[in-house]
Order: sequence, then C-alpha cells, then structure tokens
Amino acid sequence: MKVIRLRAGKERSLLRRHPWVFQGSIEKGKADAGETVRVESAEGQFLCWASFSPNSQIRVRAWSFDEAERIDAAFFDRRVRSAIAVRARLPIASDAVRLIHGEADGLPGLIVDRYGDTLCAQFLSCGTERWKQQIADSLLAATGLTRLYERSDASVRPLEGLEPVTGWLRGEGATELTISEHEWKLSLDVAEGHKTGYYLDQRDNRKKFADTVRQYGVKSVLNCFSYTGGFSVAALAGGAEEVVSVDSSAPALARATAHVALNGFDASRHTALDADVNATLRAYLQQGRTFDAIVLDPPKFAPTAAHAERAARAYKDINRLGFKLLAPGGVLFTFSCSGGVGPELFHKIVAGAGLDAGVDGFILDRVGATPDHPQTICFPEGEYLKGLLILKR
Repeated sequence: MKVIRLRAGKERSLLRRHPWVFQGSIEKGKADAGETVRVESAEGQFLCWASFSPNSQIRVRAWSFDEAERIDAAFFDRRVRSAIAVRARLPIASDAVRLIHGEADGLPGLIVDRYGDTLCAQFLSCGTERWKQQIADSLLAATGLTRLYERSDASVRPLEGLEPVTGWLRGEGATELTISEHEWKLSLDVAEGHKTGYYLDQRDNRKKFADTVRQYGVKSVLNCFSYTGGFSVAALAGGAEEVVSVDSSAPALARATAHVALNGFDASRHTALDADVNATLRAYLQQGRTFDAIVLDPPKFAPTAAHAERAARAYKDINRLGFKLLAPGGVLFTFSCSGGVGPELFHKIVAGAGLDAGVDGFILDRVGATPDHPQTICFPEGEYLKGLLILKR
C-alpha cells in the first residue's frame, strides 16, 4: 500500500473527519489515479484510507478513517446499501430520489439519482472512476434495477484529469422519463437534462411554494431561471392565475410548457419567455409591471469561496430588481446554490438588495436542499443550497 505523508500540522482536518486533503498539505508520496493510499501524519500516525487524484488540487479524498477497514468491492457494497437504507427512512413524496450524495454518504465524487426504474450516476473523481464497475454492480444489486445511465460530464471531471463520459453503463432503453413529485407529474431526459436530469434538491421547496401561493392568495408569478418549470407547475397548483417562466434555454422552456399540459392546467395561465433574466427584470421594471410572487433560482454564481465577491454582486442585482417588481405584500423566494456563498453571506446580500431597493420584508422561512441531499456535521461544504422566503412589507 502506497503511503501519503502530510506536512506537520496538516492532519487536523482529517482528525475532524473532513474527507479532503489539498495538494499543499502533502509532504511526500504519490500514487496512480484513483489508487487507494494510506494517509499518515508527519509523525507516521494513521489518518485514513483514501483515493489519490494526481491532477486535482484536492489530492486525496478519504474513503474510511478505520485502519482495520479494507477498500474493496465489499466496502463499496456496504456504503451503497447504507445510503439507500437511509433514504428508505426519509419522507420523500416522489418516485425520484437522490440515493448517493458524495461525501455525505462516505463516497466522495459519486452522485446517484433514481428516477423510477432508472438510475443516473455521476463519477466525478479518480477514486469513483477506478471503482466504477464495482459501484455499478452494487447499485443494481441494492436497488433491484437493471438500468443505469452515466452522466459523468460535469465540469469537475477535467480537474481530475478525466474525460467526460455519458451513456448507458448498465441496461439500455429510452432516456426520456416521467416521475411523480407530490401530486404532480414531471418529465426529464437523463441524457440531456442538467446534472443527472433534474433538480431533485428543490422538491420540498416547490411544494412549499405551492402552499405559499395558496395561503397568500397569489395571482401573478414570475419564475426566473425557470429551467423546466418545476416552480411554475407548483405556482399553478397553488392557484396562481398567471405564471411567467423566464429562461435562456428554449428546450427547457418547451418542457416547462409540456409540464403545464401534463398536469392538466390551462395553457393560457402560463407564458414561457426565452430571454435573459436580468434584461427581462429591467424591462418589466421600465414597464411598471409587478408580480405577487417571484422565484429567483439562478445557476451557481460562485463555485468556490474565491468567486464569492463577484457572485455577491450578481445575486444582489437580481434580488434588488426582484424586490422592486414585487407588489406590496408580495412574496420573494430567492435561492443560491453556490457553495462559496454561505447562508450568512447570502442573507447579507439579500438584505443589501432590499436596502438598495428601498424595501424591507419578513423572513417567513429559511430553506435548503431536501433531506436526501444531506449535509453532515464533518463536511460543512455540503451545504450548497440555501433559500429565503420573504414577505415584502
């Protein structure tokens, strides 16, 4: 077994069971891509078994902190079954669920979502790439399914020195699927959609938005960065009379329109607008338009903390415009999925946007990802999605 020796004092994060070791923390040692290594402190103390990524700034990702454990096919089978067992205990109102959530499930670099009878996986690190076939076998054995589609095409793959890979890893068939979520039907394509096909992390927030629309008698809704219209369907289900979905992707908007029909809503209640969100917000402001509720669910503006300052300006701008376009007593549901922007900073950004817009509001709720996208106490970076539900005063 190859040994990675850390610099003096760099063992603290592993002793806290944080699973990452960066390049600058390593004193000596190297291995092949994805190879299992023994990580030791400067004094030779065992710290963890881990996978090695020779091209990544995150040079080591911990598999286990138990010196007696062996990293083999049985190890991955245990981890997969443990993660799936946890999901079986969660109150998930859908036949689509995240089964494996990377570091939170002790499998760094692995994302697996289940959409009905189909699994969709992302192998995003050298370690998971090396063990891909064994992991695939474990996933199918644990779920009893036969179809596993691979979407290892995320932007982090090149950072690991890995090429993008997509296609059926096990089984075959149609990639277009329909899932249930709460009382709605939604469609996706695991081969073409964002991430593994859909944003399951917003499942409970979409239901909360439907309930809010109903509770506050919302009539008009502006859904920005709408993707395939999940929040738009929720708004219509809550009784909204007019919903505008804004996105720069024509295929996503076409699917949003299809979702309106799939759920039996009158097409006249929904408008799909293929446009830039910022330009649209400014145009509506010039027109004097207002809305009873606005959803701001933008893409990741800050992938790391180093991008936080630039991202803060972008978040502040869209929230400032959103506040201005809200009718008195209107509701703003605003999100950040940037791991580099923590909840406290996001709150400050939104507060600054309200100040610039000359408005204040009551925070009705603070929300995050659904429980099948867990954050663990040892890995705070897992808290990426945060949202505020605000009632304009």
